[in-house]
Amino acid sequence: MQNLTIVMYHYVRPLADSRYPELKALELDRFRGQLAHIDRHYHVVDMEQLIAAVRPDGEPLPENPLLLTFDDGYMDHFEHVLPLLSERGWQGSFFPPACSVVDRRVLDVNKLHFVLASVSDPEILVKYVYSAMNEARDRFGLEANEAMFARLAGDSRYDDPCTAFVKRALQRELPEAFRTTLVDELFSQYVSSDEQDFAAELYMSEKELTGLLDAGMFIGSHGCQHYWLNSLDRQAQIEEVDNSLDFMERLGVSRKDWVMCYPYGGYDESLLGILRSRGCAIGLTTEVRVADIDRCDPLALPRLDTNDLPTSAASAAE
Repeated sequence: MQNLTIVMYHYVRPLADSRYPELKALELDRFRGQLAHIDRHYHVVDMEQLIAAVRPDGEPLPENPLLLTFDDGYMDHFEHVLPLLSERGWQGSFFPPACSVVDRRVLDVNKLHFVLASVSDPEILVKYVYSAMNEARDRFGLEANEAMFARLAGDSRYDDPCTAFVKRALQRELPEAFRTTLVDELFSQYVSSDEQDFAAELYMSEKELTGLLDAGMFIGSHGCQHYWLNSLDRQAQIEEVDNSLDFMERLGVSRKDWVMCYPYGGYDESLLGILRSRGCAIGLTTEVRVADIDRCDPLALPRLDTNDLPTSAASAAE
């Protein structure tokens, strides 16, 4: 058995002094503390080491290996993460969705994050969704409000029931055109009416991404439009994969032994077949556990969330 801890990060920023102190992000000082904990207990490995290790006759990884992964291409990663990794001589693997970089579009999931960070009481958003559902119920054949709430509001690792309901309803459950309209309305009302300007502040550009490569970091695919890839038909999956590969190639990333990080963790057998045909070496899920790379499918490796590891320098010294 060859275990590998893969840690997943999203927002990493100094929250207290930011415009959105309620954003569910990893505070920068806690990230520093987590790196200290990792330095004491793990050996940080490069993605290239992992790719070599999963081959049939690959070199084994060092004792207590850990891989650092960063999803969604946030400017946080260039401004705050890169300097700290470079100080330690560690590689991080970064996964930007092409549409946010190229088209300067704010992902719906990110719009919702900032709406939730801007509204003091999530019940306000529940009432908004309820009202919209009432108006659109016949048109879309929607279930009763209370029934949908009961179905979506429970079993969340990090969110209260109201927040879990709002996220799940507006990220996936409601019909796409309907939920997109609702998210856009909420984002414009509570966050910003200038999506492109907000996107330019939130996400890295091609310049920053090539800067990551120049600094020795790894860049992989996070799809083109950040869709739930297991919700698409085969042709749409092919387009998502190929468009993301074209984007990475423009950055200077090789199509040989590339890595896919599934948006929302969604994948299926159809997608895995496409990835194998395109030479994908590693696939990263959001399944929460330590990976056994001797037994796991290399295209379905689980990851831990940053919340699953200590986040203080003091804990590393115990």
